[in-house]
Amino acid sequence: MTITRRQVLLIGGIGAAGAAGALWLPRETLNAKSISRLPYSEMPRPFRTPLVQAPILRPTRVEIDPLDGAPVNYYSVSEIAASASILPRLKTPILGYNGIFPGPTLSVDQGTKVVLRVRNKLPATHPLDGHALSTSTHLHGSASLPQYDGYASDITPPGFYKDYHYPNFQPARTLWYHDHGVHNTAQNAYSGLAGQYHLHDPLERALLPQGPFDVPLTITDAMFAVDGSLGYDDNDHSGLWGDVILVNGKPWPVMKVQKRVYRFRILNASISRSLRPTLSTGDPLVIVGTDGGLMPRSRSVANYRHAGAERYEILIDFRKYQTGQRIELRNLSNKNNVDYDFTSKIMAFDVVGDPVDTMDPTWNTIPTTLVGSEVMSLTAAQSTKTRHFRVKRNDLTNLWTIDDGSWQAVVESGFTKVAANPALDATEIWEFENSSGGWFHPIHIHLVDFQILGRNGRAPFPAEMGPKDVVYVGEGETVRLLMKFGPHRGKYMIHCHNLPHEDHDMMVQFSVGLAATDVDPNDPISAAPPVWDTQV
Repeated sequence: MTITRRQVLLIGGIGAAGAAGALWLPRETLNAKSISRLPYSEMPRPFRTPLVQAPILRPTRVEIDPLDGAPVNYYSVSEIAASASILPRLKTPILGYNGIFPGPTLSVDQGTKVVLRVRNKLPATHPLDGHALSTSTHLHGSASLPQYDGYASDITPPGFYKDYHYPNFQPARTLWYHDHGVHNTAQNAYSGLAGQYHLHDPLERALLPQGPFDVPLTITDAMFAVDGSLGYDDNDHSGLWGDVILVNGKPWPVMKVQKRVYRFRILNASISRSLRPTLSTGDPLVIVGTDGGLMPRSRSVANYRHAGAERYEILIDFRKYQTGQRIELRNLSNKNNVDYDFTSKIMAFDVVGDPVDTMDPTWNTIPTTLVGSEVMSLTAAQSTKTRHFRVKRNDLTNLWTIDDGSWQAVVESGFTKVAANPALDATEIWEFENSSGGWFHPIHIHLVDFQILGRNGRAPFPAEMGPKDVVYVGEGETVRLLMKFGPHRGKYMIHCHNLPHEDHDMMVQFSVGLAATDVDPNDPISAAPPVWDTQV
């Protein structure tokens, strides 16, 4: 149905905040023509732009760790205010790693450590609302020490840098890095501070397509001001739903594909919108990987729910299509999105008749059996404790909470307040209940991979039967998660990855293997503080 909603003042800078109001959207799936204020001639149209890829980031140097002999790759990225070519003619101001969106892709092998220097070269304040542009970089999916995990209040101000250490001992997976600055994650990520990070291992390389046939797709949505800048309206912190779908920073792009099997690493980096991808032909999407890496076995699905921050690795077999045929990747959407004229489309594939390298064994292979993992081998009987959390909105404060907990309460406690305190190497079941009505919440638990045991007493959906770190907690759902806590002691966050919810204020922390009186050598704020950048 068509809706009447408070309009956004999409004027100047990177847009401007919406007029004051208390209309919280959505309470069910809603539809409207558009939200951008661009003239009709400047609005992008589906399937007019080629798909592009972010560049692979190259190390500045490579060393050997003298303690264990492991290679260490050193990288550097700078957070910069820049402009992007998203629209047909107008430029769009962004905040980007190395000035681009998505940021450059990091690709490393298991066992190769990474030190990533993140330089904050941003302006002092955000052009949208004037908040201080201090940042905190989270490598989402990495079992990093707390001081390198992108703890929200561990911020790097403009003019400083921080070196983040990533161990990369985990199995192959699709990770991503994004800003996690306290109470401003949504606007900073929406403005462009996000990029993919790929961890490889020998098993994954042997089973799945590599190189040009291993394709990262970072999907976001956006709305635009009349001058081409990004508009922003989070509907009283309930969520932002743009009318333009971007893939790798381009609106509804087209990719040329050979008649072979391709692997796509699909990251939903939208700050609120969930997706339900499907192919226009009705052919299956073969899910081979979830957030934490490869599944035990592949799953063929007609469509699947894909919340913000989730990563799904899928195979699409283009062998049977005709040269010149176009196949669309479409979006069926889910409850409690706001949908517009073209948000039902994501991108398109045009089949070409180029010769296929049949010496590559992955060109025609859809593997059934993949790779086991520690988390998928856990059983509920191994759990020593079950914890229950309720996600909801507090109607008195207009804040989103986890069991009435918030990040502001954590801050006010001097960062001591925890929602859970599992022992190191403990195995527990965590339940998340969403009985508040009208919303879904993608819940992210830092540090660990987990196994989804079930929803409302039923089995998990086929697409999510792999290692996960984000779970889609739908309306009226209670999900049960099984996880083992380690390998590090310290404090880590739990939060909703509808980022306006996280910022206001749906985030708490848990502590692994620490007693209340312990001195924490990995304190996430003090153990590795930012450094003044003499290059700025």
